[in-house]
Amino acid sequence: MEQITSDSGWRGSPDVWLGAAYESLLDAGIDAVKIQPLAKKLNLSRTSFYWFFKDREELLDRLVSRWREKNTGNLVRQSEAYAETIAEAMLNVFDCWLDGSLFDSQFEFAVRSWALQSPEILAEVQSADQQRLDALTRMFLRFGHDEARADVRARTIYLVQIGYISMQTKEDVSVRMKRIPEYVEIFTGQIPEQRELDRFFARHGYSG
Repeated sequence: MEQITSDSGWRGSPDVWLGAAYESLLDAGIDAVKIQPLAKKLNLSRTSFYWFFKDREELLDRLVSRWREKNTGNLVRQSEAYAETIAEAMLNVFDCWLDGSLFDSQFEFAVRSWALQSPEILAEVQSADQQRLDALTRMFLRFGHDEARADVRARTIYLVQIGYISMQTKEDVSVRMKRIPEYVEIFTGQIPEQRELDRFFARHGYSG
């Protein structure tokens, strides 16, 4: 949906305003996500905003929904993706950490930073954490692990990755790829087959 008027020109679209809000959140934090600065950034009038959103809170709600649908939704889907072994299932989840279209680590960091100053967002983050842990736990249960072991393995995987994000760890792709087989073995107790690794590396354009 876009709005065009003869007197003031283009008013933007919901996605345009949401995209600007996303960029501002990542660049400068939640305090930068305000209507007037966004309007200036987009070279649009402040009143244009109200064609698409009732108020700033509605925009922020949409921003949280985007984060929830992308990061939590994709992680859950990857954990449920077809796999012949738990090692292959783990590699499906690892896709999230290497493919920004599946999981946006910068967005994750920004939302977690926002949660430090908002009880409502903290509750959203805690809910997302539980959904993701539950999904990883179910993945292990699917491959025959008992509940206690599945729970601990899920937490180990998830807390390591959140640590990567929280510490804003930067790794060369080749370095991280070389660590993948060891991570899989540590997280799952199973050494990945070479054919499983080959498929994983191929879909991430890594040749070793």
